[in-house]
Amino acid sequence: MEKTFILTNDDGINAEGIKALKQAIKGNKFIVAPTQQLSGCGHQFTTKKPITVTKNNDQEYAVEGTPVDCTRIALSYLCPHGNYVVSGINAGGNLGVDIYNSGTVAAVREATILGVSAIAISHVMKSPLKIDWHFATQLTEKVLDLLLSKKLPKGCFWNVNLPPINTDFPEPKIIFCPPSIDPLPLSFKIENNQYTYQGKYNQRISSPNTDVDVCFSGNIAISLISLNCGIDINNI
Repeated sequence: MEKTFILTNDDGINAEGIKALKQAIKGNKFIVAPTQQLSGCGHQFTTKKPITVTKNNDQEYAVEGTPVDCTRIALSYLCPHGNYVVSGINAGGNLGVDIYNSGTVAAVREATILGVSAIAISHVMKSPLKIDWHFATQLTEKVLDLLLSKKLPKGCFWNVNLPPINTDFPEPKIIFCPPSIDPLPLSFKIENNQYTYQGKYNQRISSPNTDVDVCFSGNIAISLISLNCGIDINNI
């Protein structure tokens, strides 16, 4: 049976990343994405006020809500026959502990909660390199060809991070790896009673063989993320 894809993100419906994702995905696809940029919104959703949905065309809807709102509305009403949610391509990495604050990842986590297969795709950035969206599309096509051929375990989703790279570099390898659990750099500029975050993303800890290490080394990091956060107390 041919898959029907729901595409979303947290960078907004007009972002270059979702346009690249649309090019990379073959087959039936519906875009259901936020009207505005909502990076770092995490797993927020709207329950206390109406959510306006604008139909741009038969396959594109702009939602005045969060990425999680997009997933919920898409799977419940706009495209209930959708059997795969893909979020991205995010302009910026979502490695390791980033998955807790990422709206990109939250959209696919919600899909997984609702029993639908899902993939989050992000692109790590490193100055002075800029994202080559055409190349990112090509890499995403390769990743999707691989992941769509695999059966996802129940309660799990794929988290993909493309490295900061351009076509002058060697083509990156696809590496399956665990997500890092190391913290982000915690550095603040303090003036009077105001604390301004100064941590640098590319100076985070890079434990060997984790997604941070793989991606910072110039390769594509793919991690299998499970909703099962419980611990078997019998093993403590």
